[in-house]
Amino acid sequence: MEVYPAIDIMNGRAVRLYKGERERVKVYGDPVEIAGRFAQLVDKIHVVDLDGAFEGFPKNLDVVERIIRETGLGVQLGGGLRSHEAVERAYEIGVENAIIGTKAFDLEFLARITDDFEGITVSLDSRDGRIAVKGWLEEGIPVREAYETLRNYVDRFIYTSVERDGTLTGIEEIERFWDDEEFIYAGGVSSIEDLLKLEEIGFSGVIVGKALYEGKVSLEELLEVAECSRRG
Repeated sequence: MEVYPAIDIMNGRAVRLYKGERERVKVYGDPVEIAGRFAQLVDKIHVVDLDGAFEGFPKNLDVVERIIRETGLGVQLGGGLRSHEAVERAYEIGVENAIIGTKAFDLEFLARITDDFEGITVSLDSRDGRIAVKGWLEEGIPVREAYETLRNYVDRFIYTSVERDGTLTGIEEIERFWDDEEFIYAGGVSSIEDLLKLEEIGFSGVIVGKALYEGKVSLEELLEVAECSRRG
């Protein structure tokens, strides 16, 4: 299992939101400095441009570019990538995986960007089993239905439990519904036990944010367990 430390960016700062609510924000500092610390242990991180997610177009690409340039980290980036130009710009600055959320359900758009770019990742943001769209403000179709459609275009997904995100309350109880695609979990991860449960379910990766910032679990511990599990 791969472990991806998370950096959420708002107004140029590293923050965490509670259940994706922009009014319930905690600031943790300079995202480039934090990325530098992560770079001592991992090769790739998960970054979300929260301003972009809420406004519909990227707002912090300059910060993301600095992270890539100054740390050498691989970055998977989400937040406001809702046009071909925005996705193209993300790849131009060195992003490895552009994460598409709301706009993934425009299948003409999804077909175009998957033809033009490698590594496109779809974020399945789930609230009560249904897709949360438009910055998690609205609900759409059932997650499994969305997956069945979108798997025809991509083979890399992030499953986010919106109700768990930023809560440190542990992972969502979920049964595997995907096939052999790369499937990464995010939302509520707060312990080694959570990581082991996710691996048992069949997730190929996990995104961890607030638990690292609040000292609930260390990145070193998570990586050690992930490595041991890979060795069998």
